[in-house]
Amino acid sequence: MLSVILAVLLAQTAPANPRQQGVPIGKGKTLPTVRLSAPSGGWTVDRMMLVEGTVSDTTIDPVVVSINGDRYLMRTYGGRFSRKFPAASGKNIVTVMATNQAGTARAQATSYAQIPPVPFKVVLTSDTDGVYTDLHIYEPTGSSEAGDQLQVTEMAHVYWADTASPSGGTFFLNEQGGDFDQPAYGPYLYIHRAPPKGVYLVATNYWPSGDKAHTVATLNLALFEGTPHEIRRMVRIPLATPGTTRVLAWVNVLGDGQAEVYVPAQDPKPKHPDWPTNLAEALKELQTSGAEGEGGY
Repeated sequence: MLSVILAVLLAQTAPANPRQQGVPIGKGKTLPTVRLSAPSGGWTVDRMMLVEGTVSDTTIDPVVVSINGDRYLMRTYGGRFSRKFPAASGKNIVTVMATNQAGTARAQATSYAQIPPVPFKVVLTSDTDGVYTDLHIYEPTGSSEAGDQLQVTEMAHVYWADTASPSGGTFFLNEQGGDFDQPAYGPYLYIHRAPPKGVYLVATNYWPSGDKAHTVATLNLALFEGTPHEIRRMVRIPLATPGTTRVLAWVNVLGDGQAEVYVPAQDPKPKHPDWPTNLAEALKELQTSGAEGEGGY
């Protein structure tokens, strides 16, 4: 009995295996040094913010990046990392953390962006190397009313093979100094600076490679960032079935700086009259439309 109790206590206090944490640690036994060359602080008018720097332990891959509290994983190449992110209007606090066997080191910089607020921003990451968690966005292009009920009729597909939507949505490819379609942590990015009213679908398509069986995808969604109407949601979802597309969130842009988010795994089904009543039917239509890169929902 005593041995069982000791085993339980050891299991509770022992550090988690690095693979279980989702972030492999570097092999170095000396605390690493992290240096940020960008952002350099101060003010900027650039809509895209470069996060760039070095880590002394070249075995650390990836580093963990936090931008205003949203957490991402960024690949390193020979101890260097570089990636542009859509800047938030106002303060952008960037923290980069690197972990090896000696512990975690970090560097931080703050940049103030004098830019219009971004009303619609999506960032999708994975916690596992060697997998694809492709981001897919469907934008509203048409709706109709059946009696007193609103229904989705048409949607535009924005993803890695079609990166610009008819209304101005932009998909940023997964570029971090190498092939944009390299399987890894992401991030995949999408922004719309003038999203039309209507319902949007945010989804991910999962393709593992090698011996990777599963991963956890993390969606960071920001609406009207930097304004009094700001809405932020984070959705974490396990993915295990190859070729499967999973719905992460529906977003209903109502206009006048207002929007609502519906996460099927977390929220009750919306009953507001501004929500279409045929979301399930719209999903089936998208699933059977033959668009490249889709599997079952």
